[in-house]
Amino acid sequence: MSLTDEEREIIVRIELEKAQQAYEEALLLCEKGFWSGSAGRLYYALFHAVSALLIRNRHQVSSHKGSHILFSSYFIKTGIIPQEYGRLYSNMEKMRESGEYDCTYDVDPAELKRSFSPAKEMIDLITKIVKE
Repeated sequence: MSLTDEEREIIVRIELEKAQQAYEEALLLCEKGFWSGSAGRLYYALFHAVSALLIRNRHQVSSHKGSHILFSSYFIKTGIIPQEYGRLYSNMEKMRESGEYDCTYDVDPAELKRSFSPAKEMIDLITKIVKE
C-alpha cells in the first residue's frame, strides 16, 4: 500500500498518540497491580512508537515480528537508536506474550516497574526523531 505524504503524516501522528495513551494505560494498570495487563500496554506503547518511526521512514509494518526485524535492521544496527532500546523492545514483547498466553507465568512487578523509565525515554527519543 502506497501512502501519500499527507496520509503518512496522519498515520504517524496517530501512532505516536497511541504510544502515549498505551503508556499512560500501562502506568494505571501497574498502580493497581495488574502486572500482565500493564506489561501488555507498555509493550504496545513501544510497538506504536516503533511503528510511527518505521512508517515515517517509508517501511511497511505488517506484523510484530516484522516491526522488530525492520527496527533492528534500520535503527538499532545502524546506531540511530541505542541497542538498549532494542533489548527493551524485545524483552517487553516476551513479557507481554508470556503474561497473556502462559498461565504459569507471572510478570515480575519489579522488572516491569524498572521498564517504565527506559520505555518513556525510548518513546520520547522516537518522537523526537520522527518530528525532525
